[in-house]
Amino acid sequence: MTALPLVRTFKDAQGIDITFYEWPVANPKAVVQIVHGLGDHAMRYEHVAKELNRAGYSVYADDHRGHGETGLRMQAEGDIKKQGKLGPGGMAAVFADVRQLSHIIAGENPEEPLVLLGHSWGSMICQRIFNKYSDEYDGMILSGSTLLLPGVLQSGGFNKRWDKTPNKSGHEWLSRDHQVGIDFANDPLTFPETALESFGITNSARLLGVPSKQVDSHVPILLVAGSDCSIGGENGNKLLADAYVRAGVEDIQVIIYEGARHEPFNELNKDEVIGDIVEWLDSHEAINPVD
Repeated sequence: MTALPLVRTFKDAQGIDITFYEWPVANPKAVVQIVHGLGDHAMRYEHVAKELNRAGYSVYADDHRGHGETGLRMQAEGDIKKQGKLGPGGMAAVFADVRQLSHIIAGENPEEPLVLLGHSWGSMICQRIFNKYSDEYDGMILSGSTLLLPGVLQSGGFNKRWDKTPNKSGHEWLSRDHQVGIDFANDPLTFPETALESFGITNSARLLGVPSKQVDSHVPILLVAGSDCSIGGENGNKLLADAYVRAGVEDIQVIIYEGARHEPFNELNKDEVIGDIVEWLDSHEAINPVD
């Protein structure tokens, strides 16, 4: 029996080798492409992928430029000096890499619907891609997201409200589960820098913007977030949902988890969150057509 995930690579337009992971199932209902966050990496979502597998969905996820195994290779080959740097092509190349993986998925699963699932920075990447290429996807799930405008999007001080926590890890803002912050701090593939610190002003600015009125109005969208998320929380996600409605999206749902923080998939109620994702996927005809 083949061990999962399958670890694979593709070469992008600038010649950077991008590591990605595949958790396949036989005869999948659909394929979910996970797009991870800043300072994050794809294998932190393995528990999500396994639960989606159990529900009948195949999963793919890449380590973005400057992150995870992709970042380690870029450092070793001299493309970047430290994790978090994006290398040649910058943020635009990250967008292109995520789309390149989408095309690989579509080529390998030509009959299956494709759903984007982006968390935090990954959700911002998804928003920008969806503005131009929504017709290439059958659904989109955004976790820990917000409306990407100055004054709404928080850019730092994420852990400030928990700074007086006894024995703090410095990452309490991620989850009410204290072990999540400890594990993040001890993970050799994660790092705590903000977008401005990692990417610089020009690359960070490429993430900003509102939903386009050119998006395919029929593609359903789900937003999930903790009420105590330091990035957007309830207000930021409701503003984002309203913006998608103004853009013409006909099917958008927002689920706010009271008391949860930035990483719903690593929260105390993560089983509920993943269950809600599966229920949403199962209930949409665009993703699971009725025979």
